[in-house]
Amino acid sequence: MQFGIFTVGDVTRDPTTLTTPSEHERIKATVAIAKKADEVGLDVFATGEHHNPPFVPSSPTTLLAYIAAQTEHLLLSTSTTLITTNDPVKIAEDFSVLQHLCDGRTDVMLGRGNTGPVYPWFGKDIRAAIPLTVENYQLLRTVWDDEVVSWSGKFRAALQGFTLAPRPLDDVPPFVWHASIRSPEIAELAGYFGDGFFANHIFWPPSHTQQQVELYRQRFADYGHGAPEQAIVGLGGQIFMRRNSQDAVREFRPYFNEAPVYGHGPSLEEFTRETPLTVGSPQEVIERTLGFREYVGDYQRQLFLIDHAGLPLKTVLEQLDLLGEEVVPVLREEFAKGRPANVPDAPTHASLLAAKEAADTAPKAEPQSAPTTSKDDQA
Repeated sequence: MQFGIFTVGDVTRDPTTLTTPSEHERIKATVAIAKKADEVGLDVFATGEHHNPPFVPSSPTTLLAYIAAQTEHLLLSTSTTLITTNDPVKIAEDFSVLQHLCDGRTDVMLGRGNTGPVYPWFGKDIRAAIPLTVENYQLLRTVWDDEVVSWSGKFRAALQGFTLAPRPLDDVPPFVWHASIRSPEIAELAGYFGDGFFANHIFWPPSHTQQQVELYRQRFADYGHGAPEQAIVGLGGQIFMRRNSQDAVREFRPYFNEAPVYGHGPSLEEFTRETPLTVGSPQEVIERTLGFREYVGDYQRQLFLIDHAGLPLKTVLEQLDLLGEEVVPVLREEFAKGRPANVPDAPTHASLLAAKEAADTAPKAEPQSAPTTSKDDQA
């Protein structure tokens, strides 16, 4: 399994000091957090993409390339890249360059985004979000997979004789995760292409995550990519730790109460009871996280959100020390126990390259019919 962190890049006032970092300070803090994640032995750092205040990561590949130059081991990802409002050709170009710069230490997480005004800013219609997702991803795959592309679709100008430059490193595109909070169509898309499925697993109860992952696993198998348990699954999660659980609750409560993402709603106790948010000791985080396997099966990637809601950099770095020293080593050991031999490891550039070399010598299968979309674009 891979363990890491993801950020949404929010610029939020610290409710205990009443100070708000500048955009410059928040970006620099994000880099410091990623470097610390590498230092304590985590596997993955992922950044979101937003184009509106109070968020700063509007250019994820720029940020990841800068971080790549200052880290040694981290796999650098997004959480998410907006497949709806970005040009898929530009996504392919940006990630090809990033691949070459970081020697393959990257993959990409694609999602629709949840900020309505972004769509018209980039000339798109939010009512077409699902069809946009399907068409744009099919074009992205075509640009990655074919040397010369001639293509036409509904939402973008046609391509004639286009060749991606640079080509992906070793002609192996980054591994793709399709991220979803609520849309079954995204699980369908991931299953059709045999890609990874990342369940946000933050705001919804476990039963919802279980339903989404089970759908994806079944469609992965239906499209001939392997048994359901061989599907590639990632989960998000939110944690806040102190060595004493009462201290964690007391310290985190003012941040929870004022956070834009979940403040002014259910209480902290209600939220931690009904969703995977865990506020407590390292042992409580370990026990809660190990419990995820009970309803999603053996999975490949676990990312934690730890730097949101106005938490100061010093506190976030302390969270990373606890993750690296006390939590992740135990999770690695415990998740490995009883893991079936046919459950694949988390994908890396090296494993994808090996799979490509093996596939190049194997007979080609007949393509399946492409997934369809319903009229309900916002399901």
